[in-house]
Amino acid sequence: MEDWITEPSELKRPGGKISARPLYFFWICDCSGSMIENGKIIQLNNAIKEALPHMVEVADENPNAEILVRAMKFSSHASWIQDHSTPVDQFEWKDLSADGETKLGQALTLLANELKMPPMIDRALKPVIVLISDGQPTDNYKQGIEALLKEPWGKKAVRIAIAIGRDAKEEVLQEFIGNSEIKPLRANNPESLTQYIQFVSTFVIKETSAPSSIIDQSEISLTQTISEAVNQIQCTPINENDIW
Repeated sequence: MEDWITEPSELKRPGGKISARPLYFFWICDCSGSMIENGKIIQLNNAIKEALPHMVEVADENPNAEILVRAMKFSSHASWIQDHSTPVDQFEWKDLSADGETKLGQALTLLANELKMPPMIDRALKPVIVLISDGQPTDNYKQGIEALLKEPWGKKAVRIAIAIGRDAKEEVLQEFIGNSEIKPLRANNPESLTQYIQFVSTFVIKETSAPSSIIDQSEISLTQTISEAVNQIQCTPINENDIW
């Protein structure tokens, strides 16, 4: 993990430091019935809870960004788990249970509404959206992606996807990412899921909130940095030891 983290530096301007800018981080979690199989939903809960202290560390290392976290669950319906985005050091994970269908389109439409202005503000950093799913959408997911990309903050967002198991539709997750250079991360076992959750909780936030990104949020350089890191940590191909 240490290779993913760069040393923090202080962002300055004439007359003093730039005040902290909000970085909204969203977990979008598939809670459909298939997530019960082989303990996938249990491992997802554990992995995110383990990642939270690392997110707090990243926030502490960069006082120029205020990391705000919120989570959504989707199955037969999509809903926010928290009423509003919460500073990462105050954020508490609520364990999810699994049941029902996979209404990804509904989830992305709900997310799109949250990325309007307001509640978003124009001085925010690029949001980070992490979509985690193990199956195929059961509604019009393309409509949800369209709604998300119609919002300027939805289009600007750093969109990362984690595919859990062999049945996850990577082509759908690739459409959500919307960038051919950044591939979905495929987790075929609990260890790889934990690794990927920590990756998006540390490296991606670190890069998006780095002083260099605050000064010049170059789409090309940020994409290249993230895509190189994704390629570096991709798990090995499916083998007999994988349980998902």
